[in-house]
Amino acid sequence: MSKNLIAYFSRKGFNYSKGQIVFLETGNTETAAKKLQALTGADLFQIEPLSPYSEDYRECVQESKEELAVGARPSLKSIPDSIENYDTIYLGYPNWCGTCPMPVLSFLEAFDFTGKKLAPFCTNEGSGLGRSLEDIRKGAPAARLLPGLSIRGSEAAGCENELKEWLKKLEEENA
Repeated sequence: MSKNLIAYFSRKGFNYSKGQIVFLETGNTETAAKKLQALTGADLFQIEPLSPYSEDYRECVQESKEELAVGARPSLKSIPDSIENYDTIYLGYPNWCGTCPMPVLSFLEAFDFTGKKLAPFCTNEGSGLGRSLEDIRKGAPAARLLPGLSIRGSEAAGCENELKEWLKKLEEENA
């Protein structure tokens, strides 16, 4: 039986949703990641930067833009000891500035993904996957990049059917 990992970055607190700033007890990507875990039984790992982003939404956006502009790779609170025992890594993140948050690339660049399948899922409010797949491919060039899934963040609480359809598509791709 294959062993899988869900590695995700998520932002709780103040977020953009349906055209306004709202407070989320649990970030949208974490919500989707936990639903995916319920469907797959995969291990769960939260990607967290060592230095947290501002709680203020607009300041956080500015911080992420600055990181993106300089190609920052923020230090992480922790990383798994190894991904050797995992066949598929589901990679969850919000779309920040048209791509994945820089801590996601810090995570990817910490490992050799040779022989691993990487299945990205991205929460957003209409911007889709942006250019995140290209950036993920650069961050983990040895991985077999599977089709990504875009989830509207404000609908993450009810994304089970989207996840099931995506998992079926991934299964068919691997048949």
